[in-house]
Amino acid sequence: MMDTDIKRNDPEKPLSRTMKSIPQKERPYEKCLERGAESLTDAELLAVILRTGSRGESALELSRKILAQNEGANGLLGIYHMSVSDLMQVRGLGKVKAVQLKCVAELSKRFAKATFSDGISFKCPADVAQYYMEEMRHREQEILLLVMLNSRGKLIRDKVISQGTVRCALISPREIFIEAMQHRAVSILLLHNHPSGIPDPSREDIALTLRVKEAGAMLGIELLDHIIIGDRQAVSMREQGFWRN
Repeated sequence: MMDTDIKRNDPEKPLSRTMKSIPQKERPYEKCLERGAESLTDAELLAVILRTGSRGESALELSRKILAQNEGANGLLGIYHMSVSDLMQVRGLGKVKAVQLKCVAELSKRFAKATFSDGISFKCPADVAQYYMEEMRHREQEILLLVMLNSRGKLIRDKVISQGTVRCALISPREIFIEAMQHRAVSILLLHNHPSGIPDPSREDIALTLRVKEAGAMLGIELLDHIIIGDRQAVSMREQGFWRN
């Protein structure tokens, strides 16, 4: 009797009666099979991943509750910013499901980068912004990223030069070019995120860009651009006319 009660109150155990109350063609799993994953709402996609709900609610209802948690973020983006501990504060969401959701968030970021083939080549600032957007726009701290390219303009590697509150006035071009020379880079790009979501360059951003560009000209390693990443938007400082010839 006690074992039965424990199972009945386990929030990770399925309660099929709640999902069965939804017409079969509208249940997320069946809907995906019939119409494709693209037909599912965010809540329905999460319900398929979670598979089971909690006591007294379906996986779909639990998913809607998760998406409604963060007032300052829209839907799925809120999950990215929540920790495992934060997610576990949602009633009915245990550690296993919380970890699943964080892994899905990380996969989404990696999928965005995996759309590019090996031997990545950047033809324009939009290519660079697209490649790094999902990795950088969600960060709650500022970072300055150095991107190193070979003689054919292909990516050698990238490296975070500064993390936290990036004060561009305190960043020395020396550390940037030591890294670039160690990897035999012919040209470089700088990327810098603004957690506010607004990618307008500050005076410090502009000053750093010009210092690095001038140092690169002396060393024979060209700074091609400094791109500021915001939320789904980016600014190329070269295209915005901050470059000096």
